[in-house]
Amino acid sequence: MSENSDPHAATSEKYVYDFTEGNKDLKHLLGGKGANLAEMTNLGLPVPPGFTITTEACNIYLDGGREPAGLRDEVSAHLDALEQRMGKKLGRAEDPLLVSVRSGAKFSMPGMMDTVLNVGLSDDSVAGLAAQAGDERFAWDSYRRLIQMFGRTVLGVDGERFEEALEEAKRAKGAATDVELEVADLKKLVALFKRIVSDGTGRDFPQDPREQLDLAIRSVFESWNTDRARLYRRQERIPGDLGTAVTICSMVFGNLGPTATSQGGGTGVAFTRDPASGHQGVYGDYLQNAQGEDVVAGIRNTVALAELETIDKKSYDQLLSIMETLETHYRDLCDIEFTIERGRLWMLQTRVGKRTAGAAFRIATQLVDQGLIDEAEALQRVTGAQLAQLMFPRFDDDAKRELLGRGIAASPGAAVGKAVFDSYTAIKWSRSGEKVILVRRETNPDDLDGMIAAEAILTSRGGKTSHAAVVARGMGKTCVCGAEELEVDTKARRLTVGSTVIEEGDVLSIDGSTGKVYLGEVPVVPSPVVEYFEGRMHAGAEEADELVAAVHRMMAYADRRRRLRVRANADNAEDALRARRFGAQGIGLCRTEHMFLGERRTMVEKLILADTDEEREQALGELLPLQKKDFTELFEAMDGLPVTVRLLDPPLHEFLPDITELSVRVALAEARKDHNENDLRLLQAVHKLHEQNPMLGLRGVRLGLVIPGLFAMQVRAIAEASAARLDAKGDPRAEIMIPLVGTVQELEIVRDEAERVIAEVERATGTRLKLALGTMIELPRAALTAGQIAEAAEFFSFGTNDLTQTVWGFSRDDVEASFFTAYLEKGIFGVSPFETIDRDGVGALVRSAAEAGRATRPGLKLGVCGEHGGDPESVHFFHEVGLDYVSCSPFRIPVARLEAGRAAAGRGGSDSR
Repeated sequence: MSENSDPHAATSEKYVYDFTEGNKDLKHLLGGKGANLAEMTNLGLPVPPGFTITTEACNIYLDGGREPAGLRDEVSAHLDALEQRMGKKLGRAEDPLLVSVRSGAKFSMPGMMDTVLNVGLSDDSVAGLAAQAGDERFAWDSYRRLIQMFGRTVLGVDGERFEEALEEAKRAKGAATDVELEVADLKKLVALFKRIVSDGTGRDFPQDPREQLDLAIRSVFESWNTDRARLYRRQERIPGDLGTAVTICSMVFGNLGPTATSQGGGTGVAFTRDPASGHQGVYGDYLQNAQGEDVVAGIRNTVALAELETIDKKSYDQLLSIMETLETHYRDLCDIEFTIERGRLWMLQTRVGKRTAGAAFRIATQLVDQGLIDEAEALQRVTGAQLAQLMFPRFDDDAKRELLGRGIAASPGAAVGKAVFDSYTAIKWSRSGEKVILVRRETNPDDLDGMIAAEAILTSRGGKTSHAAVVARGMGKTCVCGAEELEVDTKARRLTVGSTVIEEGDVLSIDGSTGKVYLGEVPVVPSPVVEYFEGRMHAGAEEADELVAAVHRMMAYADRRRRLRVRANADNAEDALRARRFGAQGIGLCRTEHMFLGERRTMVEKLILADTDEEREQALGELLPLQKKDFTELFEAMDGLPVTVRLLDPPLHEFLPDITELSVRVALAEARKDHNENDLRLLQAVHKLHEQNPMLGLRGVRLGLVIPGLFAMQVRAIAEASAARLDAKGDPRAEIMIPLVGTVQELEIVRDEAERVIAEVERATGTRLKLALGTMIELPRAALTAGQIAEAAEFFSFGTNDLTQTVWGFSRDDVEASFFTAYLEKGIFGVSPFETIDRDGVGALVRSAAEAGRATRPGLKLGVCGEHGGDPESVHFFHEVGLDYVSCSPFRIPVARLEAGRAAAGRGGSDSR
């Protein structure tokens, strides 16, 4: 389309698809809901007829503020076909067709966008619906629901006003649930709801069914950009330009209840496997005499799906057969929404279901064993983020605890925090460093930001398919739902269980694996998955614990397939040994500045402040044996594996006294006429070396060039330690890395000095040493001149932490506490560039530097040692670029191994998020 063309002009673009025209591969166009309804229709399953408006139509509307030309005519044509098929007309007084208008993006965003049910009802058609159904109560309840849902989502009326009116009607009736309200009560509610709409909007509730439909469609389009939808996309890293499709489906009713003249019904959500554990069986929730949204809203507690067999065995058996068909067809856990209308089963939705981390690993291996998927596909069914969740601690089984109550184990994990009763408090307290548990009767999409801030979610209503459970599982949050014995009073900000009262701020412990809620803090212990990686499990235990067995198998799949090697960032033998247990294939970054903390700091201070060659040599002589011991222990711990040692790279101020404290000390001494010559000399030196921006000052290679003998001492220690290990029949594989190089000339000078020192050690020990010399690419200029720098380097290691700072021009330590939050909220960043590699900026420099370096030196070894090396998305990028290894902190090594295997397995990941 040219820049001058009008996107609303007449076009041959197709914006509406009947369910019979789509399939599951059109998620980008029809959204997950529309594509899967089409797929079920094609499979011959009982799906109410309908059609879907594409995501492209949504994006045109959002870009220009109005629908594309031709959309209204397409909708009219498909609506006419639907009316003919159903033998009814939308909203016709005597026999109305009613439809649902539902959102559905490519990736599942549960509860984040708008849905409107019962569109087509009006003052004229409610009587026709009552006659058609033979149930007046059902008709007026449906009308009440439409006004409430339409008023809140389409017209923007405060939803609390409807809720308060409904609660008041139940109190007046003495009813525990809305099901107990009678026809007269519902008629009064409808009149009251219409007044609420009129008062809140300045207009009457629309009676024209087509106007209702058009307004609902636009509302769904606009819901793509609500605050909660944007927040959810940022949390789940879903692109913001996908848009949502809109599905219009003929209504079927589960609330033609027991009072109807024929067999009643209900609505439910089913999983083909347990989304919390991955175990096979009958899992889900069912609610009699209810409409579809009632289950996920958690407004009434459900019964277990298995009870449907007693309630309606014919529908139950048909549902199980359909579940088996869908799981085999999709080759994955399926999440299914269904309604039973007067004994007839209807499928309203299916999707690849969200699941907990443990379930993801179990299900992937189960499907391999069943022959439904291969190892490569299994790797796409799990993620490094899920593996990280499995490494979180759990409650100590032997610890004393006070049971407060028990609900449904909706999302596993062990969480401890202070009880809070609204999202605002959850956010406020968490930002001040408090760990909090969000306690609600039930959650809704407006609670999303509080759910993100909380350690766990606890609700007194709802089941495994409620909003709280589904969203918590997707985020990896601990969640317990439907704890009925807990009375939650959000206004009084307290939780009551019998005679026990929990006030806001009291500590709770939530076990999402058992559904148990404890008063006070319960101690936590390491996860069995961590014990497995650390080798602390007894022989064969990985087979005894089915979760650990699944992790063991998936790691084996990944290790067999991955090309990227995984190293550790470690500075001492203890960390190195832990990293090796976690599967590290060497050390990619040993930060030698970490070796000079504590008592050694004064030695470096003496070196920096030395005025004469003699003083400098004395200071270096004191440091040399200590450094040699450090490296000997490190090479022994990583025997046979490469160890990349970065020469000293601190901002200089880290080894000098604080200028303010020192100035005060000197001033006070002078006031007492107690002059300290050493402090005076030190203050003069500190003033001389003081820098306004030390991160961009005298550090790295610059320090080695300015302070004679510093780098030579470290190289000598590395060489002598290597020689000592060889003499002890070890296999040291040291690599010496020169930091912060910006030009090849810097590298050449340090390299010449290093080679001279290594030759001296070889002559003195009679040992031939194989020490690689390379550099860290962490400055934009180094990346841009990588071809030149490769002439003097045997390897590159990309320092993506500093490269990100210098490319973006901001300090990591400062911006994350200042403007980062605003940037994330405004969508400038989808995720922090310090967390995931900035592909377009920093990533482009990594790619070009890798290509230029290997063009100069074809055998150039390439790695990354910034913490991006343990980030799942970044690992995939480093695989694409062709690096040889990634390096990260020890506890992230399993994640990097898994993601490296997933990257090699390809297929671009799964849509199961």
